[in-house]
Amino acid sequence: MRRRTALGDIAPYITKDGSEIRELLHPEQHAVRHQSLAEAVVPPGVATLLHRHATSEEIYHVTRGRGVMTLGDEEFAIAAGDSIAIAPGTPHRVRNTGAGPLHILCCCAPAYAHDDTELLG
Repeated sequence: MRRRTALGDIAPYITKDGSEIRELLHPEQHAVRHQSLAEAVVPPGVATLLHRHATSEEIYHVTRGRGVMTLGDEEFAIAAGDSIAIAPGTPHRVRNTGAGPLHILCCCAPAYAHDDTELLG
């Protein structure tokens, strides 16, 4: 199992919520067991689909851009440097309100799985 990943070596894919994701570390490919780390990129003017994860706890850390986060019943501005804790079962989505791409590091424990993602309306 690999212990290191270079961003340029990772092909992106689209998750169920519509995010473009690059899995930086994931148990299926790397020497991690209980969590995953990915970079999500949301283009300007785009919003991910409202969704929740039954099992995974997530941490989002915004590294570039700005947007609006929906987290349960709350909606608030996010920008580079912000970190957001997302408890299992909490509906959430992000909308890019900036002129450039919104980049977010996404940590999931347990690791991200499509089967743990439920789209909401």
